[in-house]
Amino acid sequence: MEIFRNTNYDFLGKKWPFIIASLVLTVAGLGSIAVKGGLRYGIDFKGGALMTVKWATNPPEDKIRTALSRKISGEVSVQPFTDISEKNEVVIGTELKEERELNANRRAMQEVLEQTFGQPQSSKLDFNNAGTEELVSRLRDPLQQAGAQLSDQQLRKLAADMLEFRDTPPRSGLLTSFDQLSGVPGVNSVIINTLKQQCYLSPFAIRQVEMVGPKVGAELRKKAVLATLYALGGMLVYIAFRFEWIYGVAAVIAVFHDTIITIGLFSLFNKEISLTVIAALLTLVGYSMNDTIVIFDRIRENLKILRREPLESLINKSVNQTLSRTVMTSGLTFLTVIALFLFGGPVLHGFSFALVVGIIIGTYSSVFVASPIVLFWQNYVDSRRKTAPAPVPAAKPQPARKSPTRAAK
Repeated sequence: MEIFRNTNYDFLGKKWPFIIASLVLTVAGLGSIAVKGGLRYGIDFKGGALMTVKWATNPPEDKIRTALSRKISGEVSVQPFTDISEKNEVVIGTELKEERELNANRRAMQEVLEQTFGQPQSSKLDFNNAGTEELVSRLRDPLQQAGAQLSDQQLRKLAADMLEFRDTPPRSGLLTSFDQLSGVPGVNSVIINTLKQQCYLSPFAIRQVEMVGPKVGAELRKKAVLATLYALGGMLVYIAFRFEWIYGVAAVIAVFHDTIITIGLFSLFNKEISLTVIAALLTLVGYSMNDTIVIFDRIRENLKILRREPLESLINKSVNQTLSRTVMTSGLTFLTVIALFLFGGPVLHGFSFALVVGIIIGTYSSVFVASPIVLFWQNYVDSRRKTAPAPVPAAKPQPARKSPTRAAK
């Protein structure tokens, strides 16, 4: 399938506006990183705790942030979920400086939420954030006093069934009334009344807690950089072997160009660099390199067919011949990542943002960065050949003259 047939666009004739745009974006991105003192790393890389909390109503983000900032040192972030299926959920992130602070930090986050939004003065158990053992211990004696004759095994099963009901969508860990438990097998009015006396329902439920130590974060950061460099090095070797070394250098420079601009835009828009973003960057490296190789392969084929064609014209023809493939591949991929960016939610926001930017930058860099590098090098080599002095021809040996004496004889 071809969208464009017999096109003859002068791509290399319009290379300078794109090259200037690339230089501006690169300088702006690197300048932003330098001014801000580095990139903004996520919890994955700098260490910290991430707590996912579901709320019964619209979460009070400012109040959460203020309450946590008073009790916990370092940066505190509160990001809402935009996914429709995860309504009224936020991700709370806190920074850690030392490994030993991990568990204390998690407990501090939970205590702050309980004191601010729960019933800190109450002796009742928070049912929405209770575990099976806590619930069994709290209900054992009151149920016996209420006349509910349950063995320890039956009580444990009942507690597990109630918590499973609580954690099952659409409740997803958050009950707003104990009467909702009436649908659980074995739950009767006696048990519900006992729950109302011994427990309360907080307006939030802690769904998930992830913790990464600072040392682990630093190690992950180092390995992420090495993974990217190893990928680029391997591709340079492959392309140099498959084509010529200048093609490999041009392709790697174009990929570096794509990666640096993408990271610079993360700094300009104050977005976090996380492990999912690194995955997107590595995906971008492969995607951009593949697009560049397709154009280079067509250039190599045309070099055998159009030997007398000027190189700039030959490269333009090669880009025009692969234009349909580039538009279809990049266009369909771009539609996919745009949908992911718009509807994927905050967890995938960094990943999808990197791919959206990377596909745009990577597509034009194959045409307006990698190809001009090959052209500039070839023009440089040709100019060196023209200015090089012509070799001096070797003097022809003169035939030996006969001696006059011998001639007289």
